[in-house]
Amino acid sequence: MAEKKQGFGTLACRAGLNPCPTTGAIATPIYQTSNFVFENVQDGARKCESIDNGYCYTRLGSPTQSVLEEKVALIEGGEAALAFSTGVAAISSLLFSVLQQGDHAVVSDTCYSATHYLFDNLLRKFGVETTFVDTSDVKNVEKAIRTNTKIIYFETPANPTVRLTDIRGIAKIAKEQNILTAVDSTFATPYIQRPLEMGIDVVIHSATKYFGGHGDVMGGILVGTKQMMNTVRDDTLKNMGGVIGPFDAYLIIRGLRTLEVRMKKICSNAMKIARFLEEHPKVENVFYPGLASHPQHELAKRQMNDFGGMVCFELKGGLEAGETVMNNLKLCRLAVSLGDVDTLIQHPASMTHWYVPREERIKTGITDGLVRMSVGIEDPEDLIADLEQAFEKI
Repeated sequence: MAEKKQGFGTLACRAGLNPCPTTGAIATPIYQTSNFVFENVQDGARKCESIDNGYCYTRLGSPTQSVLEEKVALIEGGEAALAFSTGVAAISSLLFSVLQQGDHAVVSDTCYSATHYLFDNLLRKFGVETTFVDTSDVKNVEKAIRTNTKIIYFETPANPTVRLTDIRGIAKIAKEQNILTAVDSTFATPYIQRPLEMGIDVVIHSATKYFGGHGDVMGGILVGTKQMMNTVRDDTLKNMGGVIGPFDAYLIIRGLRTLEVRMKKICSNAMKIARFLEEHPKVENVFYPGLASHPQHELAKRQMNDFGGMVCFELKGGLEAGETVMNNLKLCRLAVSLGDVDTLIQHPASMTHWYVPREERIKTGITDGLVRMSVGIEDPEDLIADLEQAFEKI
């Protein structure tokens, strides 16, 4: 009889974690060291050649980092994972490893601001062209593909509009034309969706967000084939240096152990808040995939196990109304990150996406009055009461 696959909660809590063989310690040790001693020259040569042979220098990896990578690979359903100091370090290391002068990328026109800047500015300096399209319509992606297209890159749900992209649809097109696919799945986490199982090549997470979960650590993760992860490690991670520290890796390991219980509470809270907003007379629009009114609700049900903790909405009165609300919130925290146990709220047009030209920003759905809310684990009644008292100030 085939061994039963362990559930997500068990994997998130226990995968990759083994008691220390020397002391019996259950918690993952923090190997706070930059160097590792070799038995002899030959041993050093082997370990410097490949991390598969052991550790030589923490810029290439550490035992604490390895535990994190094994855990994420298992819960994401991939062969291997690679950890970085930040999500942007993970994204840039992947792109600078797989792209070269003359290549072309098709990228979602709604994405994290630093990702947009990377494609639109930094990679352009090195001769990589990018076409930004609305990837929520797969036909837009098909039309944008050229003979030199090397990668299709998108987010789903997208930052900050929570717009969705058909993961299987993109994977099918890419495989037919031998194009690499990469998806930033930070908003969803592996608890909600696993893009590798739907045909995507590389999954990206900003571990700063839901993986860490407590607003006290930064990190980034790539998940894919072992061959690709080794290539990125030896190519750009090693030589560009976006290395995660052992203590940061430890904090993310600890955060992942409660990922399922946090996400269940966060998703439940987000649905209650989205329904409250949808019925409020001062709210113009609500964007949450879990609502039947969301234009991509059926797609969300097909490729997501739940609907996430990110809720976006537009108030009647636009920018001025949004500023009034955010300046009068008492429980929700005004901050630009997400995925915390605390509820965080921000205004993309003036904060995270301020440098994107207004016309371009509005075209992608980031309007002047859009508010992005990262729902936490507080009691939902308290969050709703906080929003209500702030709405009264409009």
